[in-house]
Order: sequence, then C-alpha cells, then structure tokens
Amino acid sequence: MNQIIEVQKKLLPDLLSIMQKRYEILRYIRLMQPIGRRSLSGSLGLSERVLRGEVDFLKAQNLIHVSVAGMTLTKEGEYLIKDLEEVMKEVSGLKQLEAGIEEKLGITKVVVVPGDSDQSPWVKKELGRACVSAMRERFHHENVIAVAGGTTVSSVAEMMTPDTKNRNLLFVPARGGLGEKVQNQSNTICATMAEKASGDYRLLHIPDSLSHESYQSMIEEPSIKEVISLIKNSSMVIHGIGDAKTMAERRKTAPENMRKIEQSHAVAEAFGYYFNEAGEVVHKVQTVGMQLADLEKIECVIAVAGGASKAKAIQAYLKKAPHTILITDEGAAKELIRE
Repeated sequence: MNQIIEVQKKLLPDLLSIMQKRYEILRYIRLMQPIGRRSLSGSLGLSERVLRGEVDFLKAQNLIHVSVAGMTLTKEGEYLIKDLEEVMKEVSGLKQLEAGIEEKLGITKVVVVPGDSDQSPWVKKELGRACVSAMRERFHHENVIAVAGGTTVSSVAEMMTPDTKNRNLLFVPARGGLGEKVQNQSNTICATMAEKASGDYRLLHIPDSLSHESYQSMIEEPSIKEVISLIKNSSMVIHGIGDAKTMAERRKTAPENMRKIEQSHAVAEAFGYYFNEAGEVVHKVQTVGMQLADLEKIECVIAVAGGASKAKAIQAYLKKAPHTILITDEGAAKELIRE
C-alpha cells in the first residue's frame, strides 16, 4: 500500500489531492447530514463555485443525495468512505502519527482522526464516531460500560448507533455530576448512549465532589452502593482527559486547593485526580464512582481527547495509565510527537 501511494504521489500528485478533497467533503457530510451547500462551503473553506462542481460529481456517482433539507450520503457513499478511511490515513500520514505516538507513550493502541478540535469544533464528532467504532470492536455478549462526563464524551453519545448484534449493553455513569451543563454530565451522557445503542442504563444521583462525612454517608445507601459496584466492576470505561486548570475552575475549587494545583504545576485531570507533567498525582478530589486504582482491573479503557492544547494533559495522564486506548485528533497528535 505504501509503495503504491508513493508512486502515485510522484506520477499523479493531482489525483491524490483531488481524492483527499472529495474524501473531506464526504466525511463532513457524513458527520453533519443533512447539510446545505452554503454551510458546507463555509465549513470546508471552499468557494461555492468549486463546491458546486464537486457536489455535481459526487451526485453523478450516486455517492450523495441532494434534497431541500440538504445533502446526505447514499448507501454507496457510506460504503465508499468506510473503504477509503485506511487509505486516506496512509496518504495523509495519520498512520505514521499513530505508530509514533504508540511508541513514544508506550501504549498499545492509538487512533488519530483528521483535524484539530481546537480549531474546528465539528472534529469532536469525528472523535465520537471513532470512539464508537472502537467500542463496537471490543463489545462482548455481556457488557457494563462506565461513561464519564465532558463535552468530548458527549460527542461519543451523539454519534452512537444501535448495536446490530443484539449484545447486552448496560451503561452506567463513571462518577457523580459536576454541576455543569446537564448535557455534559455523565448521567445524561450515559442515558443518551444507552438509548441510541438500544441498551439499558442505571444512574448515579449524587454530586461528584463531597466532604468526607457526606461521602461516607452516601456510599452506604443501598441504591447508590449497587450502582457503585456496577461502576467498579464494569467491562469498559469511556472517559475524557481534562486540562487541570479548566477542570479545577469547572469544579469551583476552593482557593487554597487551586493554589496547590497551580503550584504543583498540574497539567491534566481525570476522575478527580490532578497530574503534573511527570504523570504524578499532585491533588485528588473526594469523588463518588470510578477511582484510578479501579482502572487496572478493567479490561478495556478508552480515553477520548483532542485539540493541540490538550497534548500536555494527554501525555501526563497516559504516563499513569499505559494500558489505555487513546482516541485523539491530528492537532493533539502532532503536538504529542513534537513535545
């Protein structure tokens, strides 16, 4: 495959650039369908004149359907883009990026999607789609999936589709709520994933951060105890990786703890743990649900995080969790290689 691509780059460079452009158009339509031509033109940075010619070509090839509601992929278009994905990863160098990060961070599996979610928010949908694909490959007959909160994991829920193999899927929140926007809380994401995957769910009606006394009291409640047991014995965990300062602000962290986080040079946060660049835990919040030690006995842990600004956080966290599968984007991947 690599040899053929190298030959094409030399003999038919225009062919590859045209193929990449048409692939980008199909990929964006898949994520945002139905979508109008003007919106697509603005999002991809193509003039309406250029896009009109490409749309006419793709329509003539029966790859897209154009209606009053907007453009959508046909079945043939869906199949083609799926077949093209691995080829385009080779062409764009994403395969090499994946291998480079696996070697540098010492982790077994990295999936890199095109784009930078810092620059293009719609890339989060692509991260979500890639995560759903990774989840499906690893589902068993019986599954308990613990799901954390955050905007990136919310994109995973958005891209979830029914499981065609009729496997038993039980979704649980990995932790309590942060008191943030309801759509980004793990309870909401967990319920959305379950409904879209045609699975079941259990919720954890409890704040994420509690005093020691409240924590001890809450975890003895039978209903909460049952859900926590499911969380700790889950077969799969889906979570994001946060920037330490951003997460501390979202948690409305007390001034003395905020100073501790800043003075310790924390760069990453996950499950209430704050990490410095060496991957050392420098601060921990008393949280209900998944703990760092629980991850060691869970078969499949998938972290989803993208954007060049998240590179330091991703690298720091993965020093503590090397058996994690990483789903990231091109922006973060290039920064990780450069770091």
